[in-house]
Amino acid sequence: MGTNKSTTTNSPTPSTTAPPPSPLTTLLTTLNPNRYLSLSLHHPLWTLVERLYALPSPPPPRKRTRPMQVLCVGLPRTGTESLQQALLHLGYDHTYHGWDIVYDSECHSPGWVRLARKKWYGGVGTRGGGVAVTAEEFDELLGHSVAVTDAAASVFAAEMVAAYPGAKVVLNMRRDLEGWERSLDSTLVHANESWGFWIASWLDRECFWAWHVYERFLWPLLFRAGDGDLKRAIQGNARWVQREHANMVRGMVPKDRLLEWYIEDGWEPLCEFLGKPVPDIPFPHANAVSSGWKAREEQANKRWVERAFLNLIVLGVGLVGSIVVARMYVF
Repeated sequence: MGTNKSTTTNSPTPSTTAPPPSPLTTLLTTLNPNRYLSLSLHHPLWTLVERLYALPSPPPPRKRTRPMQVLCVGLPRTGTESLQQALLHLGYDHTYHGWDIVYDSECHSPGWVRLARKKWYGGVGTRGGGVAVTAEEFDELLGHSVAVTDAAASVFAAEMVAAYPGAKVVLNMRRDLEGWERSLDSTLVHANESWGFWIASWLDRECFWAWHVYERFLWPLLFRAGDGDLKRAIQGNARWVQREHANMVRGMVPKDRLLEWYIEDGWEPLCEFLGKPVPDIPFPHANAVSSGWKAREEQANKRWVERAFLNLIVLGVGLVGSIVVARMYVF
């Protein structure tokens, strides 16, 4: 009995593969400044570097005079500065934002590095993951604040919820996850890949601590960028980090103390949750990529890059002077 063989001709499937990156793009990606000196942040070398860049006059620890009232624990680029402005308008003064870490008149970045290292690498003498950050430790940095949003509240969400059991918790989120990822790429990743800031961080003490706390600790560890490549981490991890973060908060906070809030929700649910009257003004929209964030970057350029350039000139003049003196007396 014969077997009939039928031949099927398949039409070629159009290729959807993206074109390979250009050599320049590949080079710039490979030369990410954060891939260098990517030793464990608990390595003794980093302790030595931190001592070299220690502040000459560290600020005194803050003390709490009013109870912590509101924790806005959503991840970055979820309306965090808009929430800060809204809470300030509602009378929560001061509301601490991630920009405070960078632009505070007193540099408390080393304190946040200390707490981040404790969270991610464990405290001295602890075993089995039994590390907690106490309210007293937070108060040394946040004692003047009655509300917190952005970096500190998102990175230390679990620790702050435990440390301040009387505070109400806002879980701020974005519905448009693709838009959220684009915003992360245009802001956090853009700063993380800046050679200018990276170089300036070695030439100016305050710039070092701003870079150290954000680009080596807070954002890379939050998005699980163990190698310092924040772009790759956000592309691969942002959505599941957001999902697990939200589920963790829901599991820790009683429903009567928790508000899940989106930027589109505006004043009404926020004010109802906090027991405040609804203001007769539009809800703030701060820190947009094209306006607020860009202005902050320019402010940072003026504050640090210019100062680092002046330090480089002074260093160069001192080096040339030393060479001249050495040649006069040695040669």
